[in-house]
Amino acid sequence: MREIFKGFALAVSMLTTVPFFKVHDFYKGINGYAVMFYPLVGFLLGLVLWGIHSVLTPYAPSLHVGIIIFVLWVLLTGALHLDGFSDTVDGLYVPKERALEVMKDSHVGGMGMIITASFLIAKASSLANFEAFYLLPIILMLSRAGAVIFIYFYPYVSPNGISTLAKAELTKTQMFIALFYSVVLVAIFDMWLLFVSFLLVLFVIKNFFMKRYGGFTGDIYGFSIEVTELVLLNILLFGLGS
Repeated sequence: MREIFKGFALAVSMLTTVPFFKVHDFYKGINGYAVMFYPLVGFLLGLVLWGIHSVLTPYAPSLHVGIIIFVLWVLLTGALHLDGFSDTVDGLYVPKERALEVMKDSHVGGMGMIITASFLIAKASSLANFEAFYLLPIILMLSRAGAVIFIYFYPYVSPNGISTLAKAELTKTQMFIALFYSVVLVAIFDMWLLFVSFLLVLFVIKNFFMKRYGGFTGDIYGFSIEVTELVLLNILLFGLGS
């Protein structure tokens, strides 16, 4: 039980800037549990954002509230996944033989900055025009469930990194639990459209990066989370007129 709690605390520490349960040491035995809780942490973050939106909506124009939620989204995740997005984009603009080296560079390249800025504008615009904020918990949950799938099923190609511990310790049971409660929550919200869309996004991302690199890195996990979130937001905007 202690390892499970520490795993949850580690997941919160890694995926958010929430100042509780901070765990900075990746103790042996808790990293798999941390990954198991990734979708749950996403769900809880979505609940927080939805709650803040509900509180602010009566007092400000909907567009402004949407932008506030966008900013809080970035702040609460510490721009962690955006950093992975930028690094992954940089890696796509060099020969694949050099891509992993470029992605590890702490400096963001020109294309990484341009594409990331464009991506942020698209995400801010999506939230400024969004209405179904009660579905943010599902969107954030599914995007992180995708990372769980990539960690468990596909090779980790970076020579080192925190994610090597996660992959080494993530068990089949832990992976199944993460996906099981994710599917249960999708069923409760009756959001099978989002679930099918999520699977299609995973299929495209998996095929692209397996073909280019033969596997994944921590940066690509972040890239997949960000892309999945934006796609699911726009599935609702275009598909359901939210």
